[in-house]
Amino acid sequence: MSILLIAQNRDMKPVRDTLLREDPDLEVELWPAVRNPGAVQFAIAWNQPGEVFRQFPNLKAVSSFGAGADHLLSDPAIPPHIDILRLETDSIDRQMADYVEGACLQILRSFSQYMRQQMRGEWNQLPHTTREHLTIGILGLGRIGSLTARELANSGWNVSGWARSEKSLEGVRTFHGASELSGFLSATRILVCLLPLTNETEGILNLELFKKLKRPAHLINAGRGAHLVEEDLIYALDTGILQSATLDVFLEEPLPDTHPFWNRERVTITPHIAAITEPEDVAGQIVENYKRVISGMKPLHVIDRSRGY
Repeated sequence: MSILLIAQNRDMKPVRDTLLREDPDLEVELWPAVRNPGAVQFAIAWNQPGEVFRQFPNLKAVSSFGAGADHLLSDPAIPPHIDILRLETDSIDRQMADYVEGACLQILRSFSQYMRQQMRGEWNQLPHTTREHLTIGILGLGRIGSLTARELANSGWNVSGWARSEKSLEGVRTFHGASELSGFLSATRILVCLLPLTNETEGILNLELFKKLKRPAHLINAGRGAHLVEEDLIYALDTGILQSATLDVFLEEPLPDTHPFWNRERVTITPHIAAITEPEDVAGQIVENYKRVISGMKPLHVIDRSRGY
């Protein structure tokens, strides 16, 4: 029985080494050099190639190497009887909250505009505002979204949040359901997307939604690339519906050299780094889930396939 580590565009050797330090008796396979595909019962995957899981007939569970699992939920090579898991750590949650607040501070203090002015050799003081006048709206109040909303509120921001079902967070005005989405948007100046990717949320960041925001409005997307209708964002920026966009996730990653986002001054691009999964933070959780799976126990953090998270 073995654990399979599989990823494209990421070196999984440090993950293997950390797992073996956690439990030296483990059998850990690194894709694509798998000695015995029939022995693989548990897999850790990130950006896996298509159809690869059909090679492992005794697979029982697959875990994402991160908080998001849509790359697994959309993989037809993972049959319904196989559990799909996500990783949950305080480190991932904290990194995401820091990323969002950093992006909000950049908007508050106009750092991007000042950087562009510096490149042009311009000395020009821009209008100043305060965080009390920049209501942040968090789309998605799951584990990460709730922590982010609370942290921002504790730092003195005006924060609201929207979720599919009713939530209650101290210091945060909450909205829920389709009927309250417009009210949430109309008070929001900085929209932060931390939603899971589901059939209902795919393409949710579109022109119709942008038009409902309080202007001047800004977008921060650290959810998934498929949340965003890219051509709608370009139109919204060009027409002044949005003032800026900070994007950490994209439909295609790495972002192609020819993508129009690269040439947009009002778009800030980061290469999917809002929350980085460090092997030391998740090794214990991975080993625990592996042992649960091979013992016939229910693993931790199983995704509800019908809900998408």
